[in-house]
Amino acid sequence: MKNLYVGNMDKSTTEQDLTTAFATYGPVEVVTIIKDQTTGLARGFGFVEMTADKDAQEAVLALNGSVMAGSTIVVSEARAKTKGPRS
Repeated sequence: MKNLYVGNMDKSTTEQDLTTAFATYGPVEVVTIIKDQTTGLARGFGFVEMTADKDAQEAVLALNGSVMAGSTIVVSEARAKTKGPRS
């Protein structure tokens, strides 16, 4: 499975919006939009897990820099979460 980062999303973007966009390129396993713990509002980024690496690469090439809900989104391979203090 390949985990992709999706950033610069409009706050109104839903998990269904992401699923629909990415499913064009292959099966989508999980979609997660990160929300503020205090307010519960979307923070403008999230993650999409796709089944096949090839499909994920195609999605990155096609969707990175595309417009979704009025915002130009950034799509890239997600980096592993690092432990340690935030700066």
